[in-house]
Amino acid sequence: MKHSFAIATWLLILPLLTACAGKTYLAKPAAPAYPTVERPVVGCAAGERAFDCDRRAILSMLGEYQVEFRFDETVVLKPGYERKQPKRSIGFEAVVLVEDTGKKISLQHILVMGDNVTKHWRQDWIYEMPRHWTYVGNQRFEQRERDAAAIPGTWTQLVYEVNDAPRYSGSGKWNHRYGIPTWTSERSWRPLPRREYTKRADYQLINSENRHTIAPQGWTHEQDNTKVMRAEDGKDVVLVREFGFNEYRRIGGYDFGPAQAYWKSTSEFWAAARARWNNEFATHGSVTLPMSSSEEGFNKAVLELADEYRKDPRLDVYRNKLDDIFRKFVNVTTSEPGKKR
Repeated sequence: MKHSFAIATWLLILPLLTACAGKTYLAKPAAPAYPTVERPVVGCAAGERAFDCDRRAILSMLGEYQVEFRFDETVVLKPGYERKQPKRSIGFEAVVLVEDTGKKISLQHILVMGDNVTKHWRQDWIYEMPRHWTYVGNQRFEQRERDAAAIPGTWTQLVYEVNDAPRYSGSGKWNHRYGIPTWTSERSWRPLPRREYTKRADYQLINSENRHTIAPQGWTHEQDNTKVMRAEDGKDVVLVREFGFNEYRRIGGYDFGPAQAYWKSTSEFWAAARARWNNEFATHGSVTLPMSSSEEGFNKAVLELADEYRKDPRLDVYRNKLDDIFRKFVNVTTSEPGKKR
C-alpha cells in the first residue's frame, strides 16, 4: 500500500520534476540550500584521441545533483499566438551508470525526494551509430538509416521515458575547444513534453536541437525547441520557439542513499524491461504507443511492477507480468504499412 501511494504521488510530481517536463513548481529557482561541489573540467590533451575525450565527458555526467528546469517561450512564429508563461521546477537526481562497453554508455537518472524515489529518464550514448529509432509523430517510432558520410566521430544520444519507452534521439559531435566539452545534436522530432500535454492540445510536436556542456559545477542541458502543430493532411504550422535550460548542479549534504538502494534492488528488472524494448525494435522495426500522451497508465503499471519485484525478486515471474503489460499498451508493427503483430 505504501509503495502504491508513493508511485501515485510521484506520478503527480513527475510533471513538476523532469528534464522533459516541468509545470510551474517554483515562482523562481530557490537559493541553493546545499553546497556546490566543484570539480576541474578535464579537457582534451594534445595528442589525445577525441574518442577518449568524448567518453570522459559523457561519464562526467554521473553524480548527484540539484536540478533546475527552466523553459521560456521566446520568438512568436504564428500570427495571433500568445506567448505562454515561463515554466520553472526543481528536483534532486542521482545519475548512475547502467552500462559501459566502450562505444556505448548508458546513464540512468533517479529522482529523490526524501525516502520517495522513482526511476526517471535514461540517456544512452552510442558511438558512430549507423541506424537507430527516431520519432516520426503520432506516437510512432521507426528505425532509420543515417547518412554514412555524417557518421564518423559522432555520438548518438537516445533518450528514454521512465518506463524505458523511447522518447527522442539525436546525433552530433563533442567539441572540446577551450577545455570545455560540449555536444550539440542535429535537429530532430520529439513528442509533447510532460510539462505541456496535460495542459495544451494546440500542437503535436517539438523540433529540437540539444546541447550538453560539462562545467566545473556539474553540467547543463540546453534545448532550442520549436513547437509545431501538425494537421491531419501532414502540413506543419510552427507556433513559437522555446529555450530550455536544465542545470545539473553537483551538491553535497543531500541524502541520495535511497536512489542507490533503489537501483541496486531493481536493476535486473529494468534490464529485462530494456531487453523487451530492444527485442520489439529488432523484431518488428517500429513501435507505436497507441494511447494519448496524457495517459500515465503504462508508466504506473511498470513502476508498480518494479516495486513488486523489489519486494519479491523472482525475475521469471515479473518478466511474464511485464510481457502482459506490453501486450496491453504497446502496438508493434513491421516496417511495411498495414502489417501488425
